[in-house]
Amino acid sequence: MSLIARLRAYATEALGVGSHETVDDTHLAATALLVHVARVDGILAPSESERLSRLVQGHYADGPDAARALIERAAAIDSETRDVASLVEMIPHEADRTERQELLTMAWSVAAADGHVDEFEEALVERLGRLLGFDDGAIAAARRSGQHSVGIA
Repeated sequence: MSLIARLRAYATEALGVGSHETVDDTHLAATALLVHVARVDGILAPSESERLSRLVQGHYADGPDAARALIERAAAIDSETRDVASLVEMIPHEADRTERQELLTMAWSVAAADGHVDEFEEALVERLGRLLGFDDGAIAAARRSGQHSVGIA
């Protein structure tokens, strides 16, 4: 955990300061991860963009305008970030297993939105799953769930 993240966590826990920012930061980091997945193969297909928008609107934003703004901020962060591990570090360690599993399933869903998961997307989302603390079985289950959500068997 970075020094800034530790300070933010301390302020939230001890002083009750910044808890709203932490939630926003978590949503921003999760959205940046999803943007990274959508762009990893060098092609942001319209179906991936649409799927990303629907997921962000359904989980992290209130309405299409808020989702669009969050995705724009997340895309800027993704562009400045060198590696998916840096984005994962932005997810608070307090995030429970269910939240992390949901994020992994959404990542598979974004990767599969264009009808197939290419080798770059597959390697990235599998690495993301390991960074989020999941074993191969949990990663495979999230993959099935994410692909099922976009109609891929």
